[in-house]
Amino acid sequence: MATIDQQFVEYIVKTLVNNPDKVAVERVIDEKGVLLSLTVDPEDVGRVIGKRGVTAQALRVLLRALGTKQDARYNLKIVNTDGEGKEHHAEKPAEKPEKAPEVEEVEEVEEVETEEEPEETSELAEKTRAELADLDDLDI
Repeated sequence: MATIDQQFVEYIVKTLVNNPDKVAVERVIDEKGVLLSLTVDPEDVGRVIGKRGVTAQALRVLLRALGTKQDARYNLKIVNTDGEGKEHHAEKPAEKPEKAPEVEEVEEVEEVETEEEPEETSELAEKTRAELADLDDLDI
């Protein structure tokens, strides 16, 4: 029989995914609290995680609220199965670069002197500086 927390996560996730019959929530209690492992169809993992992990984070916030009411600490782990029964964690492992790109030599470029600012720009800059100085003098 599923507990209230398992039913809660299962209900929310089943409304999000295309294959609700493949949603499973396992519950394990350890010294850190309650760990809920969520398994969904590989096609639906992206829906559960959401863009930049927003949907998964929202699920964790809801679980935290439930944990406050139940006086328990909840953790949610989203398990990605590739269809062959192999489990992968939802987080991507850091990838190692295969080979450092080759560095090409760059030719030196002559520096070109730029023309001075037009008078209009420098007058505007002076006027703006004067106004800012006046504002600094105000006692507020």
